[in-house]
Amino acid sequence: MPDAAPARVLAVVGPTATGKSDLAVALAQHFDGEVINADSMQLYVGMDIGTAKLPPEERGGIPHHLLDVWPLAKSAAVAEYQTMAREQVAAIHGRGRVPILVGGSGLYLRGALDRLDFPGESPAIRAGLYAALADFGAEALHGRLAEADPLAAAAILPTNGRRIVRALEVIELTGRPFTARMPAFDSIYDSVQIGLDRDDLDERIETRVHGMMAHGFLDEIRGLLGAGLRESPTAGKALGYAQLLAVLDDAGEVIGDLDEAVAQTVRATRRFVRRQRSWFRRDPRVRWFDAAAPDLAASVLAELAPTL
Repeated sequence: MPDAAPARVLAVVGPTATGKSDLAVALAQHFDGEVINADSMQLYVGMDIGTAKLPPEERGGIPHHLLDVWPLAKSAAVAEYQTMAREQVAAIHGRGRVPILVGGSGLYLRGALDRLDFPGESPAIRAGLYAALADFGAEALHGRLAEADPLAAAAILPTNGRRIVRALEVIELTGRPFTARMPAFDSIYDSVQIGLDRDDLDERIETRVHGMMAHGFLDEIRGLLGAGLRESPTAGKALGYAQLLAVLDDAGEVIGDLDEAVAQTVRATRRFVRRQRSWFRRDPRVRWFDAAAPDLAASVLAELAPTL
């Protein structure tokens, strides 16, 4: 008997601030689906405003999975996410419904969908690299990474010490470039990826960041200080959180230039969008749509309907 055809999975991908969450809800309502989060920072408990986590009242009655599952103290682990995401996909298929992954964390999406095996870890190697990070700084280690793996260095911000350390750890563990472990685009599912982008993201990002501030982003961070946000190896380095933490003392009082911290958040988010575009545009499977189109959901449904 031939093997059964792989089960269908939808994914909504692309840069931040393009409206992926809203489209995912619309698709789930149409196709009797459930949503699986693929934004690495939305996995963390309490990080709501700064990650643009869709509030429960805006989820259209659709079940959402893998939101608020990690404590702030936990270091991000894409291999662990891969296991959790695939468990959710299997459970949703078991209920006879359609899983819809949504997010802008490219490696997490590929980890969930594709034939990717993630290298193990070496506490000794990692400890040595973190010692070097403390002694010499992230930019120095980024220079080391650029010599060993220029492609990885181009994809990782020079200020992102955690990701630089992880890339160097994998290189030392495997003896190969960090990026060499990325295989061809080969999904374990019958997957369809819908990509969203738009030309006005620079302006939207600025509006979005100021909107977050108006809706209590600073108070959200103050409320997470006691839960260890500042000490977190991953959550405390997230866009916006890191910039605002830098101008708050441990009591939550502003001790720096808040306007400059907001401006830095806007600039850093725009840089992040460029990296997201570069990542997702390399994947030939993504079907791209203009997120600014007034009839976006209808256009996506019209293209998907014949194949679903």
